[in-house]
Amino acid sequence: MDPLKNTIHIRAKALELGFDRCGFAQARMLDEDARRLEEWLKNGSHGNMGWMENHFDKRVDPTKLVSGAKSIVSVIAGYRFAENEEYDKNHPVPKISKYARGRDYHKLFKNRLKHLFRFTQDLIGDVNGRIFVDSAPVLDRAWGRLAGNGWIGKNSMLMNKTHGSWFFIGEMILDVPFVFDAPETDHCGTCTRCIDACPTDAIVEPQKVDGSKCISYLTIEMKETMPEEFKEQLGEWMFGCDICQDVCPWNQKSEYGSYEDLKPRDQVLYPPDRKWSEITEEEFDDIFEGSAVRRATHKWFVRNAKIAEQNLDIE
Repeated sequence: MDPLKNTIHIRAKALELGFDRCGFAQARMLDEDARRLEEWLKNGSHGNMGWMENHFDKRVDPTKLVSGAKSIVSVIAGYRFAENEEYDKNHPVPKISKYARGRDYHKLFKNRLKHLFRFTQDLIGDVNGRIFVDSAPVLDRAWGRLAGNGWIGKNSMLMNKTHGSWFFIGEMILDVPFVFDAPETDHCGTCTRCIDACPTDAIVEPQKVDGSKCISYLTIEMKETMPEEFKEQLGEWMFGCDICQDVCPWNQKSEYGSYEDLKPRDQVLYPPDRKWSEITEEEFDDIFEGSAVRRATHKWFVRNAKIAEQNLDIE
């Protein structure tokens, strides 16, 4: 087994499959991330996302997910597209976060990672491992940082000089060694634009986000009556939020994505000729087939749409 040769070939295959970057990290216990996660949970920053408390040991120790794990292969693919920016600039209507305007990346990434995993098995032989696309208790951003795919920004997003934070993450956890990448250094400097721009003050300090106040949490995870104090702060957002990413200087000069399936769909940008809050459940299912927006369900999506329409004075 030649770790250097395997690293070179697998990285090349990942890029051939359409991923924008592929990094390699040594599997180990994430001691510092474990401390931060424990504190975050203890403070109740996960809101009603009780599932975040489950499988704590697996989140911070990859050997609990793959026996004998030696490596994490972290891949990313960008989703910045000119169509989104043109739409946001010219359409003062309730908004869906840009990551959810195209096909749900989970299926797309999973299929590509399956190809990469089979390639790895053919190349090396006896390989035990698993692929993950936000589908198990894996700290994607932590492994992405350790694999050299970026640094953790002040809004807690993984970001790099090429793609800012406009990208999705997936990984393979394997029981074979590679030549590991060095973590990328922090390039946020003294900039605090993401912190200053957050209308709910969810970014309580650099790299620490109170998830229970984040607009993405409020519009996606909160399956209950919206607290009055947050309604006006939602602004135009009815699913997710891009504010802290839109203001980031790195994002404003990042490269555009290449995955066609991640581009915004016309039916998402241009719904039936009436208010979003008036679409039926059947229309919701048709418009958002294969989309991450289905996570909100019709009931709560309509709730969010009504709030955004009120904030925008849409009659």
